[in-house]
Amino acid sequence: MWKRAAGVAGVLLLAAPLCLGQATTWKSDPAQSKVEFTIRHLSVSEVHGSIGQVAATIHYDASDPARSSVDASIRVATLTTGEDGRDDEIKSADFFDTDRYAAATFSSTAVSKNGDGLWVRGNLTLHGVTRPVVLDVEPIDPPAQGADSHTHAAFTATATIDRTAFGIGNNYPAAVIGDQVQLQIDLKVVEQ
Repeated sequence: MWKRAAGVAGVLLLAAPLCLGQATTWKSDPAQSKVEFTIRHLSVSEVHGSIGQVAATIHYDASDPARSSVDASIRVATLTTGEDGRDDEIKSADFFDTDRYAAATFSSTAVSKNGDGLWVRGNLTLHGVTRPVVLDVEPIDPPAQGADSHTHAAFTATATIDRTAFGIGNNYPAAVIGDQVQLQIDLKVVEQ
């Protein structure tokens, strides 16, 4: 469920269409980038959580977004819902099995314009399973120069994934844990 977030984080970085000029390379700021997720619990409430340690590299071509690419890795083992017992269960072999699959990855296969944002299509590998995912990426603010003399930008990407398609928590029916996981990836990126 939360694994999608990892893939989504990489995609958000592609939202650098606000930047003008030739092809540029951007890297995520791990201290200010995360994947947030929401999933139904017992059909009546929602569980929210986040995953940090998002490492993404974006190659963005403002003149031809189709020539852009995104690669990201997300440390699923950093997942937190704010409740230690639940976090331990989610990281167990019943769900993410973070001892075996500590990270999720996302690699783009196509990038296209979508209004002021981008559609980023790619492959998300989570829990050892690879599935196609489409990220809807929107810029948050125009890029700005930081105190470090580098250009900084921020983006949000969203997607919905099916946890069962990745083999996560397959012993739990949708009435107990929803199948659909909403992901929101918030990325701050720095031009290299």
